[in-house]
Amino acid sequence: MAFRSLSHHSRILSRLLPTVSVPAVARVTAAAPTTTTFAIRTSNPLRTMASTAAEVAMPPNEPAATIQETTSPANAVGRTPEEAAAAENTVKWCISSLPEKVLARRVPIPPNGVDYRGKIVLAPMVRSGELPARLLALKYGADLVWGPETVDHSLIGTTRRTNPRTSCIEWTRPPSQAHNKAGYDENVIFRLDPTREKGKLVFQIGTSDPDRALAAARLVAGDVAGIDVNAGCPKPFSTSGGMGAALLQTPDKLVAILENLTRHIIPEFGIGVSVKIRLLETPEKTEALVRRLVGTGITGLTIHCRTTPMRPRERAIRGQLRMIGYICREAGVACVVNGDVADRRDGYKLMEEFRVDGAMIATAAEKNPNVFLKEGEEKTTWEQYARELVRFAMEVENKMSNTKFTLSQIVPGREPVYKTMCAQGKSYEELVKVMGFEEMVEMARRTDEVLRLGEWAPKKEGKGKKGQQQQMKGKNEKKRKSEDEVDGAKEVKKEKVVVVAEPVAQQDGPALAQAA
Repeated sequence: MAFRSLSHHSRILSRLLPTVSVPAVARVTAAAPTTTTFAIRTSNPLRTMASTAAEVAMPPNEPAATIQETTSPANAVGRTPEEAAAAENTVKWCISSLPEKVLARRVPIPPNGVDYRGKIVLAPMVRSGELPARLLALKYGADLVWGPETVDHSLIGTTRRTNPRTSCIEWTRPPSQAHNKAGYDENVIFRLDPTREKGKLVFQIGTSDPDRALAAARLVAGDVAGIDVNAGCPKPFSTSGGMGAALLQTPDKLVAILENLTRHIIPEFGIGVSVKIRLLETPEKTEALVRRLVGTGITGLTIHCRTTPMRPRERAIRGQLRMIGYICREAGVACVVNGDVADRRDGYKLMEEFRVDGAMIATAAEKNPNVFLKEGEEKTTWEQYARELVRFAMEVENKMSNTKFTLSQIVPGREPVYKTMCAQGKSYEELVKVMGFEEMVEMARRTDEVLRLGEWAPKKEGKGKKGQQQQMKGKNEKKRKSEDEVDGAKEVKKEKVVVVAEPVAQQDGPALAQAA
């Protein structure tokens, strides 16, 4: 957009902002012969996209300018949804139409990538971050969604294909015999929707090796909007392989992974690379790590405001957040806050208070997608978004076990249907009937046929009445055999004791006393 003079912005704001009932003022005043101050008085969180005070060179016909932003406490309350939306749109337009150099310093966003600034996003969550949950979050207004951590080993060697029934892109591989109880021909390692997730999906990779990370990232980079490295997961399945939070203790390796990805992924695919970390033991260690990471060429950094040993029930620590945000802003890297973010409004509040660029919601979004709604949008009941989740799951042929798990996070435990769902929902047809989603029965039957569930499930040997009797008979025989072996061992032990005791019994008193 061509630059318009600051006085032009002042005139526009003077016409637009008075329509808001709260005092919101924009003014242009001469701060010095060669300096102009442009001030916005508003409670709108989008102002975090601009720096606290950024002095830049203006076009030839304009003096140098300083952006300053102030907040009036009166603006925080007493607004109707319409007034809030008007203020938000006005300030967003004003900031976005200023010259690029007036905004906070930032690393270039690749042509096919996304900027995390001003975004409220879905966190990467194992099991809860599969495609149906991501589609649900996007429907309710999530700006971006992270996929669950996918380990590089599991992705390397997969085959990329487009599912002809769902149009989803899937990375599959033959299943191992131990994990193929249902008799599937292939195992889907990762699945995405190229239409509904276009430009909004960030793929998170679990890795502990620069070369493996690059090999895995190249497999998906052409279909996603960004690659994120997991350096914050504290779970043993991740840390035991040197991945996740274990990378915080090996910063040289983490830096090498990020540098290798940014060196190749950005120019080859035109998308950004980011990293998600946790707090270290001290602010000094955190600061040193963050400064190294923002120098690797990444476009974004997410900070989970907990240390590695901390569990989700422990309250997030905000003490280091402002410092981390400052380091990222200084380097031009977008900083996203994670940990106890309740909803969109809370995310904006944190962005404003701690001068960070975006907010990531995890646990709250797992239970209720309403957290992504914008101010003034109507919330729905758990029955409604549970119905939507099940529909999304069937549309993309999601695994039944994952659908049940995700649904169990949504349905309140006190509801009578909760226990019934967990006990009886073995197929999609059973599930929709238990949940009362009768309009989905035919769709559920078609999905069950594809996934070999319900009446289409492979018949397992020994599951009939006769088979069960034989199985029970075999178990009883095995139990009796085990008991006989134990009894036999006891008798042998007894005999040995007697053999040893006989010669001792023949000894005289002093000898017995000495032996004792």
